[in-house]
Amino acid sequence: MCGCELQADGNKGGFMQHGYDGRTFITFDKETLTWVAPQPQAQITQRKWDADPAQNQYSKAYLEKECIEWLEKYLSYGKETLLRTEPPEVTMSSKTEVEDGMETHVCRLHGFYPREIDASWTRDGEVWLQDTLRGSVAPNADGTFHAWLSIRIDPKERGRYRCHVEHDGLQEPLDVALEELNLGLIIGCVVAGLVLVCAIVGILAFIYILKRHQDDHNATPSELSSLQVIANLEQGPEAPSLERK
Repeated sequence: MCGCELQADGNKGGFMQHGYDGRTFITFDKETLTWVAPQPQAQITQRKWDADPAQNQYSKAYLEKECIEWLEKYLSYGKETLLRTEPPEVTMSSKTEVEDGMETHVCRLHGFYPREIDASWTRDGEVWLQDTLRGSVAPNADGTFHAWLSIRIDPKERGRYRCHVEHDGLQEPLDVALEELNLGLIIGCVVAGLVLVCAIVGILAFIYILKRHQDDHNATPSELSSLQVIANLEQGPEAPSLERK
């Protein structure tokens, strides 16, 4: 494996190494122009390669010049994608534990690029690690990333906590406060649901009564006579007798 890097201050880094059977076998030190053998079995190769200083000088030149040129060329091809920045979209969700009344708040970070992001929970402005969980940064289908972190707190101290986010796509760090759990809104939703259920029941009852009325209206004379007999029987023995027509 070999690789190189060009730092912002102009310094150039690079590495070149060979492995064998899953372990590092021999590595190149470009500052001393020598090879390092971490395994005793590589010492024969080390002595042979160090005996050719011209080849070692070429290896250093490759890492600091040719490799850097290729790196800059590849970067120019994909700079619109590789050098872009997409700020994270921060959303909060909350729930209250029924058992003890504690609250769990989740800070979700969506659609950010590049991958590196610094997100943490703070309490009174200081990083707070107690009762916190953190998900790993994962990729989205469009090449951006997402992540989350949660915290479990006493609802009486909700105002002390913030989700603190730093990212290259942000002009300045974000400090997002926890959402208030609006009890009035929850009660209003429940009442609205009950009103809707009552309205549906009333409509069904009205349809049922209307259908019964239509059925009575469309009944034949014989059916009407039967209905009148039933009505007289329900009124008791003193009800007038039914006259057939």
